[in-house]
Amino acid sequence: MTLHYIYDPLCGWCYGAKPLVQAAQGVLAVIAHGGGMMSGASRQTVSPKLRNYVMPHDRRIAEYTGQPFGEAYFEGLLRDETAVFDSTPPIAAVLAAEQIAGRGLELLGRLQTAHYVEGRRIADEAVLLELANDIGLESQAFQMAFKEAETDRHIKESRALLAKVGGQGFPTFALEQDGQFTLVDIGPWLGKPQAFAQWLCQSLPAQTSSAPVPACGIDGCAP
Repeated sequence: MTLHYIYDPLCGWCYGAKPLVQAAQGVLAVIAHGGGMMSGASRQTVSPKLRNYVMPHDRRIAEYTGQPFGEAYFEGLLRDETAVFDSTPPIAAVLAAEQIAGRGLELLGRLQTAHYVEGRRIADEAVLLELANDIGLESQAFQMAFKEAETDRHIKESRALLAKVGGQGFPTFALEQDGQFTLVDIGPWLGKPQAFAQWLCQSLPAQTSSAPVPACGIDGCAP
């Protein structure tokens, strides 16, 4: 059984689900698929409009999941109008970390903390290299893999998988067994990573729900 995790590095609800991903890794294989929520034409320069749009959303995520958001993010990065939110470079970094060391999810977690707690610009290549070094990845190998990552193709394939499993946005979790995919409703587990891991251990059929699950849409997060 494999857990597929369709994410975006700039998705607040994905950051909210970070502890669930870490807990799941102790139970079964987890494969990450970057969705490119703010890639290409959807990349945005930080502006007062963007700040006012995401802040209520992020406050809700913090309350709902218990994940910390730093003042360096709220009062630093979200006020830095020279910063660009672009999903493609951090997805490329995750692909590079996975390729050279099988540590893509570990780097993703570091990128999420850097963005939402430390207010770092994770679309900047220099920042990505520094963060890769933080977790002990070899610089030259990482830089080469980063530059060679087929990120656009990966994003396209991730979007196709999202449609295949019937996901509506990020994060989407789907269990695969014998080639069959079942969506996992993580709503009941947000903020409860150990309970989520225990549920996975029991190998229960994935639960689906008609209730809306907190998530970011494929083209952006909404409050």
